[in-house]
Amino acid sequence: MKELLQSSGAKRKVLVVEDEWINREILANMLSEEYDVIFAENGQQAMDTIRRDGDSISLILLDLMMPVMSGEEVLKACKSDRDLSRIPVIVMTQEEKAEVSSIRAGADDFIKKPYNMPEVVLARCERIIDLYEKKRIIDSTENDPMTGLYTCDFFFEYIRQLERYSEAPMDAIVMDIEHFRLINEIYGRSEGDRILKRVASMIRSELNKSYGIACRSGDTFYIYHACTMDYCSLAESILGEIAADSFKCANIRLRIGINKSVDRNEPPEQWFDHAKLACDGLRGDYTKQLAYYDIATHDRQLYHERLIHDIDSAINNRDFTVYYQPKYGIAGERPVLKSAEALIRWKHPELGMINPVDFIPLFESNGLVQKLDRFVWEEATSKIAEWKDKFGFTLPISVNVSRIDIFDPDIEDRLMNLLDKNGLSTNELLLEITESAYSDSADRLIEVVNNLRNKGFRIEMDDFGSGYSSLNMLTTIPIDVLKMDMKFVSNMLKDEKSLKLCELVMDISRFLGVSVVAEGVEEKAQLDILKSMGCEIIQGFYFSKPLPADQFEELVRKEGELSEKNL
Repeated sequence: MKELLQSSGAKRKVLVVEDEWINREILANMLSEEYDVIFAENGQQAMDTIRRDGDSISLILLDLMMPVMSGEEVLKACKSDRDLSRIPVIVMTQEEKAEVSSIRAGADDFIKKPYNMPEVVLARCERIIDLYEKKRIIDSTENDPMTGLYTCDFFFEYIRQLERYSEAPMDAIVMDIEHFRLINEIYGRSEGDRILKRVASMIRSELNKSYGIACRSGDTFYIYHACTMDYCSLAESILGEIAADSFKCANIRLRIGINKSVDRNEPPEQWFDHAKLACDGLRGDYTKQLAYYDIATHDRQLYHERLIHDIDSAINNRDFTVYYQPKYGIAGERPVLKSAEALIRWKHPELGMINPVDFIPLFESNGLVQKLDRFVWEEATSKIAEWKDKFGFTLPISVNVSRIDIFDPDIEDRLMNLLDKNGLSTNELLLEITESAYSDSADRLIEVVNNLRNKGFRIEMDDFGSGYSSLNMLTTIPIDVLKMDMKFVSNMLKDEKSLKLCELVMDISRFLGVSVVAEGVEEKAQLDILKSMGCEIIQGFYFSKPLPADQFEELVRKEGELSEKNL
C-alpha cells in the first residue's frame, strides 16, 4: 500500500499528541517527508481531532503526560471505542515503567524520549501502520457482510490453521436452498436476503453450542463441525423458524450433503466438494433432504459429469443413434405393423453403450434433454420421408416431447419447419408427452397441446398410470392416445391388481373415445389378454426390440412384402 500511495503522491496521516512545542517540531522534522503530520497540544484536543478525522488517521503518536486530559485517558477512550480502536497508538514518554502499563492498556508500541534516533522512530511508525493496514484488509475479507458468517476464502484458511492443532473427527456439510434463484425472481432479492440471514442466524446459533465454523457462498452454506451435530434437527429447526416468520415464501426446501469424518489426507476444499456432490444428488428428490457422501456417490457424480460434458460432441459425432421399436395392430387375424416409436441410444467411444436410464433422467433434470429431443426429431422426420419414398406408403413415427420442450416458445414452428423440410404432414409424426409433464405447468401444456392438435398433430400420453394426477388432467387436456404404463403389462400375469389396472385403463379409453397402446408386451399370454380387453395396438419385445434404422427398414420391407402377398 505504501508504494501505491507514493506513486499517487498521497501520504498517510499521523496525529502527534504532544504538549511541548519543541517536541512537536522535532517530530515534524522527522516525519513530514514520509507522512502528513497533524498536531494536538493536549488530550482533549486530540480526542476532538480523532472523533472528527479518525477515518483518515493512520497512526497516533501519544505523549502520556499532558494537561486537560492525559495520554492514559486518551488511550483508554480510543481502545474502548470499536471504531477508534482501529487506529494504532504509539506511546511516547520518558518513564520506562510506563511501557508495560501502556502496552497492557492497548498501546501498540513504545518510543522513549528524547527523540535522538530518527531512524528508529520512522521504522516503528512504518511497521505499526503496515501491520494495522494488513489487519484491516484481513478483517474486511473475513466475514460475509450480509450474514456475518465467514467468507469462503477465510473459511478454508481457518480450517487449515485448525488442522494444525486438532485431530478430532470432523464433518464437512454443504447446505443448499432448493430453487433459491426462483425465490429471488418471484419474491424479490430483499426477501431472498432475509431468508439467507435467517438460515445463517440458525447455523450460528447451533455453532455457538458446539465446535465448528461456517461460511456462505451464494445460497449455499458450508459448515465444518465436530461429528456430533444432528443435521436433520438443524434443518427442521431452520424450516420451522422460516415457516413461523412472516416470509412471503414459506415453502422452502433445504438440501444437506454430509462428508462424514473427513479424510485428512485430502485438502479441505475436496472435503466440501464431496459433500456438495451428495447435496447435488438430492436435487429434485423431494422424498429426503439429507444425503451422505460415499465412493459410490462420488463415482456416480463423476460419471454424470462426464455424460453432461460429452453430450455436444456425441451429437456432433453422431455417437447418438435413433432406434425404432415397431407398434403392431392386433385387431385383425394377424398382427400388422402400424407405426413405430423413435428411441435414443448412445454408443460412447470410450464408455461403450450407455443405458438410456443413465442419461435420459439426468438430461431431463438439467434441461439438456431438449438437445436429444431435437436430434431425434430431425432423424425421425428424415427417416419417415426416406421410407415413404422407398416403399410408397407412410409409416408414422412417434417422438418424445419433454417437459422442457413445452416451454420452448418456438416449439410449434420448429416442428412444422421439420415437416416442411421433409415434405411431411402432421399425421405422419406422432408426439408423445409423458404423464409427468401433464402434472407440471398445466396452463402452458394445455395451450401447447391445443395448438399442436389444431395443426393436425396426434398427441399420445406416454406412461399413463405412472403418475398421480392423470384422471384429473384428462378432463382438461385433449389427447388422442393413451400409452399404458409398461409396469402394468409386465405384472398383469402375476399380479391381480396390475391386471385390474389394465382393465381400468381400457375402460377410461373407451369413455374418452381414444385408443390405447400397450407397452412392454413380452409374452403371447399378455397379448391375448390385452386383445380380449379391446386393446388394438401393441409394442414390446414379443414382436421386436428397438432396432437401428437399417434393421428396422428391413423389417418394414418384409412387412410390405407380406401385406402384398396376402392381398
